[in-house]
Amino acid sequence: CGIAGILTRHVRSNEWLARESGCMIRQLAHRGPDHEDIWVDDNGRVCLAHRRLSIIDLSADGHQPMESASGNHVLVFNGEIYNFQMLRLELESAGHIFKTHSDTEAIVHCYEEYGEDCLIHLHGMFAFALWNGRTQKLILARDRVGQKPLFYTEVNGELLFASEIQALLQSASVSREINFQGIDLYMTYGYIPAPHTAFKEIRKLPPASYLVAQNGKVTVHRYWDLAYTPKLKISEMEACERLLVLLKEAVALRMISDVPLGAFLSGGIDSSAVVALMSQLSDKPVKTFSIGFEEKSYSELKYANIVAQHFGTDHEEFVVTADLTGDLETIVRFADEPFADSSMIPMYYLSR
Repeated sequence: CGIAGILTRHVRSNEWLARESGCMIRQLAHRGPDHEDIWVDDNGRVCLAHRRLSIIDLSADGHQPMESASGNHVLVFNGEIYNFQMLRLELESAGHIFKTHSDTEAIVHCYEEYGEDCLIHLHGMFAFALWNGRTQKLILARDRVGQKPLFYTEVNGELLFASEIQALLQSASVSREINFQGIDLYMTYGYIPAPHTAFKEIRKLPPASYLVAQNGKVTVHRYWDLAYTPKLKISEMEACERLLVLLKEAVALRMISDVPLGAFLSGGIDSSAVVALMSQLSDKPVKTFSIGFEEKSYSELKYANIVAQHFGTDHEEFVVTADLTGDLETIVRFADEPFADSSMIPMYYLSR
């Protein structure tokens, strides 16, 4: 999915807000082919927009922006909450009444119950924007390791946010000035780490963080960090058993879907382990997809085939050739900013 929106200190017309956010969200059409909608606050202060790719609850009930029953809260969300069914049971036992079967609604009720602390209850990959109409507060949040992107900028008393930089650049007020510190970081690391981007006035919301915009102030807070202590005092065998339990649980949670599922398979340890567990958990052959190269020393198709045959998967392969000139501009454009991981080229073909 793709999200975008505007919070302004000025009183704007609904038409202006809808037009500006509409330009941004239409730039994200490739992220969500199933539905588009825009919500504008009656006071002319905030606008939220969404492009939907339906994964959980394919009905119109799961469409966004999604309002709470009270009308006080409105949410746009990109991602998937893997523990939403367990969250739903907990929240229903606390008195919350659900109207849909979507993971989106679980976020709304979780916020109503816990406020910003709802983030520690969410297990998944996500970027979302939530408007609290009662307190006139906008919250932007991103998952623990930053799987889902979220960019924002402040200009002329307005906060604009979107899933991709090119959506923000649809606004004539957003500066295209280059961030030389960001370019220096790119030349050092091969990518630009948060909160920097290639543009001076545009920032990434860091992973495991949330932004609060209220009363003309914008603050960013961290809600989680990787804990290196205390260490577990267990044997190697116990560690192996525990790892398998956790990995199987993680795979099972990610297999909750109302659309067909598949797996990228390289033949390496990570993807092979995931495919093995998916095969255990599925009553049908797992769909697997692999990329190979004409240069045999770079190709891993042989190993992917061994795994695919062992687990009886429905396997598909694609060999990347040297003639990429027709697609390279498209591939680079989706990167939003300089990015030096050449694996994005085969990944594009694999995903397509």
